Amino acid sequence: MDGIFHTALFVEAMITLLVIMDPPGTVPVFLSLVGRRNPKARHRAAWQAVLVSLAVISAFAIGGEAILRYLGIGVPALQGAGGLLLLLVALDLLTGRNTASPDVAEDVNVALVPLGTPLLAGPGAIAATIVFVRAAGGDLGAYFAVGAAILAVHIVLLLALRFSPLVIRLIKESGILLLAKVAGLLLAAIAVQLIADSVRGFIAGG
Repeated sequence: MDGIFHTALFVEAMITLLVIMDPPGTVPVFLSLVGRRNPKARHRAAWQAVLVSLAVISAFAIGGEAILRYLGIGVPALQGAGGLLLLLVALDLLTGRNTASPDVAEDVNVALVPLGTPLLAGPGAIAATIVFVRAAGGDLGAYFAVGAAILAVHIVLLLALRFSPLVIRLIKESGILLLAKVAGLLLAAIAVQLIADSVRGFIAGG
C-alpha cells in the first residue's frame, strides 16, 4: 500500500491534533492578548501565530526525533519548559499587565510567543506529531496523510482566530477584560498540568 493516501491515519492524526491544539480554546487567549489592537494588527497576529505553529510542527514532523536526540532533550523537558512559559503569560493576564493598555503588547510580538508556541505548537502537539510520523513507518502515503492532517488543523486554527473579532463585537471592552482573567486562569491550569506531566515523565523515565 506504499504511496497510497491513508485516510484512517489522516482522520486519526487530524482529530488528535484538533483536540490537543483546541482551536475554540485559543480564541479567549488570542482576544485577551490582541483584542484591543486594530483589525489589521489582529489579522496579522492570527496569520503569524498559525504560520509559526505550522513551521514548528512541520520541523518536528520532519526531524523531531533527531532534533531531540541531538540536543539531549526529552518530551518531559519540553512539557516543563512549555508549562513554565505559559505560567508566566497566565500571571500577566491575571494581574492585568498585558491588558491594561493596547500599546503594552505592541512591544512584544505575542503572535510568536506565546500564541504560536507553546500554546498552539506545544509539547502535546509536538509529541503527537512525532508519534504519528513514527507510525507512518516509511510509507510515503502515510507521510502524506500526516502532513495533510497537520495542514488541515492549522487551517481550522486560522479560521478560528481570523473570525474571533465577531466575538469582540458581542462582548465589548468589558468583556475582553473579563475574558483576559478567564483565559489567564485557564492558561495557569494548563501550565500546571504540563509541569505535572513533566514531573511524572521524569519520574517514570528515571
